Amino acid sequence: MDVIRLLGIRDTPLSVDEVLTSVGDREAGGTTLFVGTVRDHDHGRSVTDLSYSAHPTAERELRRVAEKVAADFPLRALSAVHRVGDLRVGDIAVIVAVASAHRAEAFEASRRLIDDLKREVPIWKQQVFADGSSEWVGACE
Repeated sequence: MDVIRLLGIRDTPLSVDEVLTSVGDREAGGTTLFVGTVRDHDHGRSVTDLSYSAHPTAERELRRVAEKVAADFPLRALSAVHRVGDLRVGDIAVIVAVASAHRAEAFEASRRLIDDLKREVPIWKQQVFADGSSEWVGACE
């Protein structure tokens, strides 16, 4: 059985149900789910628009990150999807889910998965602020 169940960079809306279902496992005693959404502010500034872009290698890097997490923790299942394109406040930008025999490993692996994804997978966001200014924020900060 492959621990990595679902990975993707998508330009369509993400489904919490799809990701949660993908990590379902009868031997899992703990399942964690993280849903990252577009918020209406950043660093005290009002955000009006947001767009994500991904490098062509992003899916390959996402798999590398997922494989490392799967190798470092005793997991039953792992899934991660990230959205690209134009998003609105409240839209889901990223979902990660992890299932393990015990909750401690599920929490720790889930935290590591989202942190490594944000740090290492080449996905960038452009934020437009209410004052008309904008900034690019890189996942590889």
